[in-house]
Amino acid sequence: MPRLWALLLTFLLFLPALHAQEVPNPDETPPEEQPDGSNWADYQPSLYTKGDKIFIITLGTAFPTVFGGISNNDHGIKTVGGTGSLAFAYFLNAHFFLGGELSAMFIGTQGGNMLYVVPMGVKAGYQFIYRRFEFPLTIMLGVAPQKKQEEGYFGLFLKAGASVFWRFNPEWSFGLNTSWWVVPQWPKGGHNVTGNFAELTLSARYHF
Repeated sequence: MPRLWALLLTFLLFLPALHAQEVPNPDETPPEEQPDGSNWADYQPSLYTKGDKIFIITLGTAFPTVFGGISNNDHGIKTVGGTGSLAFAYFLNAHFFLGGELSAMFIGTQGGNMLYVVPMGVKAGYQFIYRRFEFPLTIMLGVAPQKKQEEGYFGLFLKAGASVFWRFNPEWSFGLNTSWWVVPQWPKGGHNVTGNFAELTLSARYHF
């Protein structure tokens, strides 16, 4: 009989401790789960790593500016044209990237004709990041077939640009671009002309 009372007393002494382990305290805050990278709220710029890729679709306007080699800047081109491009970028690290771009521009002349320029080339850039805003600086070097009526030319092409993008979610970002085109024409035995165009465009980028 004394042993039975001893066992009963021991059980009663340990019962509150067992209850405290099984029932959580309502005043305590549960620990936060560690982010696994799938939640967009946990996005950090460090998610850009070597091997990340971007596909970019761009549309906007182009404006003729300075035309070297033409007296009185009488180039005969109207003030506004259209432009668009498809581009691809591959990140070497969190900021540097390389890629390629295929563009097209059309712009009317005062005589009612159209000038077509189709640049293509390689592209390099560096991207600054602040929270969900991204600021890429780019430079492109390539070639540009050009056509106006029956006249054609195939020459070098250079474009430098700056952009601001807002990262909408892990897959998409949207932004505004400004670029400067340098389109030289250096025909053999002819008159050298260097055309400069300004570009203002909108882009959608797909990240994968």
